[in-house]
Amino acid sequence: MFIQTEQTPNPSTLKFLPGRVVMEKGTADFANADAAAPSPLAKRLFAVEGVERVFFGSDFVTVTKTADQDWQILKPSILGGIMEHYTSGDPVIAEERAESISADDDEVVAQIKELLDTRVRPAVAQDGGDIVFHDFRDGIVYLHMQGSCSGCPSSTATLKMGIENLLKHYVPEVVEVQAAQ
Repeated sequence: MFIQTEQTPNPSTLKFLPGRVVMEKGTADFANADAAAPSPLAKRLFAVEGVERVFFGSDFVTVTKTADQDWQILKPSILGGIMEHYTSGDPVIAEERAESISADDDEVVAQIKELLDTRVRPAVAQDGGDIVFHDFRDGIVYLHMQGSCSGCPSSTATLKMGIENLLKHYVPEVVEVQAAQ
């Protein structure tokens, strides 16, 4: 198994491409080892000292390290953990979680989610991250940054200049975009 790695705009995060499907549908973000319980792969990666956050996309794994660790030391252990996982036959996630457009969404929310799914998320996934809809209230869209986008120095610019402008252009009801707390 050959696993490629790519740098991301966030220097604390690396993107690992195992050459296989990681998530059949959606994404998964694990902010700490406790959150990794439903995922054998995430648990294996959190066992590596210095791993702070793990994120799964369709065909990639993004790992965020703690500030005191060096990629030269961490990278071989992470590569080994990913290889061990795929040779074990374990699922990436024991239970799949559904997300996306729901029948309960009003027309504006459905339009926002559709734009995020078709225009924003594929571009952000190239950098090893994801942006998930959280809420829409009083003209403000609240989005949650995941993967390499979480804590990235350029994430505020991405939200304000990129996503906010796109949503305001296509959805007149949108007046602002903010990161969900």
